[in-house]
Amino acid sequence: MNNNDILRRLRFAFDFSNKDSVALFKLDPSSSAEMTQAAFLKRLAKDEDEDFVACSDGELAAFLDGLIVSKRGLREPAPEPATRADNFRLSKNDVLKKLRIAMSFKEDGMLSTLEQGGTSMSKSELGALFRSPNQKNYRACGNQVLRNFIKGLTLQLRPEDKN
Repeated sequence: MNNNDILRRLRFAFDFSNKDSVALFKLDPSSSAEMTQAAFLKRLAKDEDEDFVACSDGELAAFLDGLIVSKRGLREPAPEPATRADNFRLSKNDVLKKLRIAMSFKEDGMLSTLEQGGTSMSKSELGALFRSPNQKNYRACGNQVLRNFIKGLTLQLRPEDKN
């Protein structure tokens, strides 16, 4: 599951228009990522389309940070704009963590959302996803866990789309 897939799925889950999605990139003052509507559409294109542009980790992080600001508001005091290094890496664990923050989910909300998406997980397994990578009980978030979490989130946010 690449960054473009995550971006597409989250845009659908939250039912954002292209204009609303582009606005998210500008909401977090600590982000320096720039996005136009035309550039955003290229990131929504399928991998095999000639207009396809890969979404960078920094761009996805800016989108998720904007989502946090839109759902929860700005942190006080507002952080200084960050310039992300060229080698900045956003793991699936980081994506899951940012979604957890944006939705103000506690442990039970996370487990319920994962269950709706088709993944059963214990509290200790979930906790391992949010640990520091150098901690011995850390567990990397796999594609299927993230995919099912976003699927569960979609089912919660768009119940009319259940088939």
